[in-house]
Amino acid sequence: MSTSLDVLGDKWTLLLIRDIVFVGKSTYGQFLQSEEKIATNILADRLAVLEAQGLITKAVAADKKSKFTYRLTEKGLDTVPLIVELVLWGAKHCPTIADPSLLAELQASKDTAVEKYQRLAREKALE
Repeated sequence: MSTSLDVLGDKWTLLLIRDIVFVGKSTYGQFLQSEEKIATNILADRLAVLEAQGLITKAVAADKKSKFTYRLTEKGLDTVPLIVELVLWGAKHCPTIADPSLLAELQASKDTAVEKYQRLAREKALE
């Protein structure tokens, strides 16, 4: 567990993965718009760590050469069940800002939701 926490044990890391998976964010600017208001230096650091750990890839955006897009790798996709469990646990025990329709979907069938969001992230990575 210690090695997992070394990679994933940071709030911002988990929120970035959440935003890629459930919101479809893929650019630096999109991540900055998150409700949690991540600082630019922390965002840059966490994206670099996720890339160095092999959880995301970074590529030049098709529409603008000075912009990058970030996508989950297969290793990153393996975190989706963990993110789902954390969303559900948080909704059960804490006030949450999670989208009610997403919560209903996750509560109805975790396994189906995990498969769906992994598939969608894979498809986005191929764009």
